[in-house]
This record gives sequence, structure tokens and C-alpha cells, in this order.
Amino acid sequence: MTMTIKEKIEKVKKEKNAVILAHYYVPDEVQEIADYVGDSYYLAKVAQKTEADLIVFCGVSFMGESAAILNPEKKVVMPDLTADCAMAHMVNLDKIAQMRQKYDDLAVVCYINSTAEIKTYSDVCVTSANAVKIVKNLPNQNIFFIPDGNLGRYVAEQIPEKNIVLNDGYCPVHAAKTADEVRKAKAEHPGAKFLVHPECTKALLDEADYIGSTSGIIDFAAKDEAMEYIIGTEDGVLYELKKQNPQKTFHQLGGGMLCADMKFVTLDKVLDVLENETNEVTVTEELRRQSMIPLQRMLALAEQK
Repeated sequence: MTMTIKEKIEKVKKEKNAVILAHYYVPDEVQEIADYVGDSYYLAKVAQKTEADLIVFCGVSFMGESAAILNPEKKVVMPDLTADCAMAHMVNLDKIAQMRQKYDDLAVVCYINSTAEIKTYSDVCVTSANAVKIVKNLPNQNIFFIPDGNLGRYVAEQIPEKNIVLNDGYCPVHAAKTADEVRKAKAEHPGAKFLVHPECTKALLDEADYIGSTSGIIDFAAKDEAMEYIIGTEDGVLYELKKQNPQKTFHQLGGGMLCADMKFVTLDKVLDVLENETNEVTVTEELRRQSMIPLQRMLALAEQK
């Protein structure tokens, strides 16, 4: 009897003591076979604690890099090495240098959605789930928040007592949506709550019933009493939302929000890298050592009360 691709993946995974990590934005069928599904912060923690010999990271390049940096003794492979994040590159290194010259008391706070090289120029990494907490806990008064200007603006609004300088980077998927699309969706689904990711523009956040990370949106929908929601983040999150809340209804915003790079990850590619251990994520020892500092600081600060 011929095995299905999912059965093959399970068999090879056990033989190789592998673990499959998947971001919420990859296709549904990949989330279904993953051992752990989560946002970038959760997966970074899992990667550091896993006892597997082989980590298959289903996501985009900066996520695989972070896993490799945190686990130098383990092999990290990605189903598609070309899956990237446009925003991860939207940082001008000269601007960082200018900010450091301008402010003595400056912390460069780097959203984890960034390249390993960019992380080496930063003091601490954050995710959308912990950015407000970490920036609030930093002793620095002046913050240069990179690369996402929309998340930086949201953090600045939560911590008005700090001087937060914004970068002009953005997520093309989240930034493309408009307030008109939100109002149209609300008119079509009266009573539905609008849940939005802080990578969206301020115009969308002003329309929101809840603003939070991908994991925050999932937690809110599970605990909230409403039965209908409009979701303002990448469509992949709908898999987990529907799985946890089969009795509730979820609507895509304006025809949906699709990150093409996240969809590069397929079951065929997962099986291929499991069997052949190709597409290994490698970083130089110097890059690993330097970029490890802000990542470890993030993990430590996020655990503080």
C-alpha cells in the first residue's frame, strides 16, 4: 500500500529525530503536519529548547536564520531558501550610525523580521507579541525602531514617555490594506469584530476592535464572546482560528492578505529537505555570535515580569 506524502514525512521525521516548525502564514496542509505552529517569537523559543537533531523550519529566511543562530549545534533546513521577507531588508545602515551619533542614550530595537546582518547592528530584538513590553523595560529613553515603521508607531503610542524614532520600512502585505476596505467589510458583516496586526497602517488600527500579534489575534478570538470576526493579517492564520473555533465565523479583509513567499513552502519541499537534508541554513561564526546577542536579550527580557 502506497504511503501518502504526510505519512512519508512522519516516517522520515521519526527516523532522523527531526522537528517541523511552521509559521502561521504557511499553507494549511503544512501547518497540519508540523510539530509546532506559532509566531516568530514562539518558534524561536521552541527552536532553542528542542532536543531534535534536525530542525525543518517552514517559514521565511529570517526565521530559519534565527533558528540557526540560536542552535549552532543543530542542523536547520528550510523547505525553500528563496522564501524571503521584503521588510527584513528595509533598513539603512547609515541611518543607524546617524542615530547612534545623535543620541548618547540610544537603543536600536530590531523587529525579529530582519536579516541576521541587521540584527548585529541592534541592541535587542523584539516581536510584535513582546515589542511593547521589551521597549518599556529598556533603560534607554531614546529608541530607534527598525525595520517596520507601522509596528514602531504602534509601540510609540503605547509608550508616549519614550522618544521612539521610526524607520520607513513596512510589510507590503499588511501595508497594502486600506480603511475603506475595513469599512466595507464592516458594512457587509455588521456586528463582526475587526482584529488587526500592528504591521498595518494607523488608519486600519484606528478601526480595530483588537490590535495584536498573530498569536494575540488567535488568543483573543478564542476567549472573546463574539461569534464573527474580520481578520486583518495574513490569510494563513485562518487555519488555526477555524481549528480552535469551529463554531465561529471568520472573514478575510478585502479579498484576503497573501504573503506569496510564505506559500513557497509545500509538503513536497518539506519531504525533500527531510530526506536529503538540503537547503541548510548557514551563518558564519562571527555573524552568529554578534546576532545572538540581541536575540538572547529578547528572550531574557520577554521572560521578565
